[in-house]
Amino acid sequence: MANERRAIVSSAHLADGSVPALSELEFSLTLAAAAYQRWMARCAAATGLALAPLEVLILHTVRHRDRPKRIADIALVLDIEDTHLVTYAIRKLEKAGLIATHREGKEKLLLATEAGRDFCTGYRDIREHVLAAAVDADGPDAEALSAAAALLRRLSGHYNQAARAAATL
Repeated sequence: MANERRAIVSSAHLADGSVPALSELEFSLTLAAAAYQRWMARCAAATGLALAPLEVLILHTVRHRDRPKRIADIALVLDIEDTHLVTYAIRKLEKAGLIATHREGKEKLLLATEAGRDFCTGYRDIREHVLAAAVDADGPDAEALSAAAALLRRLSGHYNQAARAAATL
């Protein structure tokens, strides 16, 4: 029994089902999501801006490849159902001068401003110094990170399908 590993879970009543390791994963996802959101806000603050995690994600998504983005595409990429959350964050980013909007026909398009690009560069530099250097030194390596990312994307499909099924119950 000394070699028996105990799963670390927050809800033992969920861990007694057919896939107990799923509860361990869910607890780890909860901790990872909280840590990631804390990181985004603190890294943004280190650049000199007080941004919420969703605002950071949206700004990086808008900046991606420096091409104009539609609000619907941002919501799709970030898998956000409540588009009003995206719209509200965009208004805050626009008011802060980090993104600019313009219309092409009926479409509202977003693009990072020079201040928005500067923020993204500062964020990247802090990320490299504080986070990437630690991961590079201590692991996991690039292959393990890519495998974990692929696993999480696959599991997100299962969770999305389960959410659709649960909505019909």
